Amino acid sequence: CGFRGGYVELINIDPAVKAMFTKAISAKLCSAVTGQAAMDVVVNPPKPGEPSFELFKHQKDTVLGQLAEKGRMTTDMFNSIKGISCNPVQGAMYAFPRIDIPKKAIAEAKSKGLAPDAFYCYSLLEETGICVVPGSGFGQKEGTWHFRTTILPPVEKIGEMLNRFGDFHIKFLNKYS
Repeated sequence: CGFRGGYVELINIDPAVKAMFTKAISAKLCSAVTGQAAMDVVVNPPKPGEPSFELFKHQKDTVLGQLAEKGRMTTDMFNSIKGISCNPVQGAMYAFPRIDIPKKAIAEAKSKGLAPDAFYCYSLLEETGICVVPGSGFGQKEGTWHFRTTILPPVEKIGEMLNRFGDFHIKFLNKYS
């Protein structure tokens, strides 16, 4: 999955709670050295005037700009498809759209022992190769259906994926409505 690392700052926390937190994290394995080195750059980025600052700023601005563009593309595309609504993607690598699943599809899912959104996600994977995660694994509100998808692929790939997704969804609605 790439670099793994983490950072936490505890402020104004009860000493007993902090002691339990320290005990809990001490029992876990730490990230690899490369992940720890990456975290150092995250918490101590180059500063103006340092030799690498301009390149760092350019790369950071490019990556964040592309993430914002892909978030807008994803939100706009999902919201343009009948039966899907998606809150704006903000500060995350994921979209979590809500999908309307026809009653016939819900019945088909139950006959296969699947949650309706899992059935939808498996159908999407089998028919398009697009892999998303069913929302039922995230404790969604009873009677609602969602899925989670990432916005990390390159802009061109996101556009292609969203177009294939839109075609699939319309076919799915037609098949089960």
